[in-house]
Amino acid sequence: MRCPFCSSDSTSVVDSRVSETGDAVRRRRECAGCGNRFTTYERAEEAPVTVVKRDGGRERFDRQKLVRGLGRAANKRPVSDEQLEAMADRIAADVRRGGPEADAGWIGELSLRGLASVDPVSAIQFASVYRKFEDLDELEAEVRRLKRQIGPGPSDPEGSIDRSPSGGHGESRDLRREHV
Repeated sequence: MRCPFCSSDSTSVVDSRVSETGDAVRRRRECAGCGNRFTTYERAEEAPVTVVKRDGGRERFDRQKLVRGLGRAANKRPVSDEQLEAMADRIAADVRRGGPEADAGWIGELSLRGLASVDPVSAIQFASVYRKFEDLDELEAEVRRLKRQIGPGPSDPEGSIDRSPSGGHGESRDLRREHV
């Protein structure tokens, strides 16, 4: 394995474990050249899965594309790379179990549910692009749907989606109560 920092061929494995879904081996490596550490994932090559897109187009399922999409939704949110990788592992395993073809809408729903279980605000950010909201009413309906799906947070009996210490309101207005 070549070091991503200095391109040295001299790396060693310092930790190795099976991923949460059991379909990959996570290896923590250290470079003998520069001393930096990095993580690699080893996966068995699977039969290709074709994703059927909304417009009828078809493309090969790409787990890295899934990780990038989840990462964009969770950008600047308290979601770790490890959480995103584990989520992508679970979604990819579901997709593979589904057979040689998978509907893009189903993959989007799996992604939305996965994000909602880790960080509901990331799920809303994902949904705003995935569902192509046209106005605030559609956004508000999605927030209500997610609240029903995940239930109230431990410190918020009303089930506010943003569970940040400030309650997510800060200087912005509370659209939940303002919308009439």
